[in-house]
Amino acid sequence: MVGDGINDAPSLKTADIGISVSSATDVTRDAADIILTQKDLMVLREGILEGRKTFGNTMKYILMDLSSNFGNMFSVAAATLFLPFLPMLPVQILLNNFLYDTSQVTIPTDHVDESYIQKPQRWNLKMIYSYMFIFGLTSSVFDILTFYLLFKYLSVSEAQFRTGWFMESLATQILVVFIIRTRYLKVSKPSRPLVISVLLCLTAGWLMPYLPFAGLLGFEPLPLLVVLYIVSVVSIYLFTAELVKRFIYKTLLKM
Repeated sequence: MVGDGINDAPSLKTADIGISVSSATDVTRDAADIILTQKDLMVLREGILEGRKTFGNTMKYILMDLSSNFGNMFSVAAATLFLPFLPMLPVQILLNNFLYDTSQVTIPTDHVDESYIQKPQRWNLKMIYSYMFIFGLTSSVFDILTFYLLFKYLSVSEAQFRTGWFMESLATQILVVFIIRTRYLKVSKPSRPLVISVLLCLTAGWLMPYLPFAGLLGFEPLPLLVVLYIVSVVSIYLFTAELVKRFIYKTLLKM
């Protein structure tokens, strides 16, 4: 409902969204939900589009956070079945979470696919559950693969094992935003702040084991061969995550 007179106030109050103008009567402005400060209804269109962008970016974080937390929980539970030590120290888990969350504070600046904002969006619990379980289990598979490589195949020390999983876990959690952020690759480019924050946090995390105070955090430098194995695991995971995303959209959600 749009109005500016006293007689419009009851309708503005009753409407789902009451819109008035700055020159309207006091009663009308009090009853309205939105007050336009300029004579241009296009500002409403821009506000709706910005709201859809905000909703889209919020969904990106929710999907990432739920899937990564579920995957990490499952990985730690699986690791306790065959590892004789903690797969990651509490301080390392906190550091991992801090770097992960810091890298995602720029998600509100990210671009959203044009097709996404062309129509209203609603909570899709089926999508959320699908992402949480399927992406979470997918990341757990690669975590367990990392466990096997470090513990059985490469036979590293406990500190190096924790360092290796820290690096793999951080990379998969942070970089998957570039997979989840859009339905199709190359539809919309990620924003520059998002790219910078992700790369900075990933670089900081991967350099941590080679800094002078690394021992205080339970880290130990890894041989080049081990780092190359971790890079390979992360690369394969990202490729698999893209395939999993397409499977979710086409098969489970049928979109």
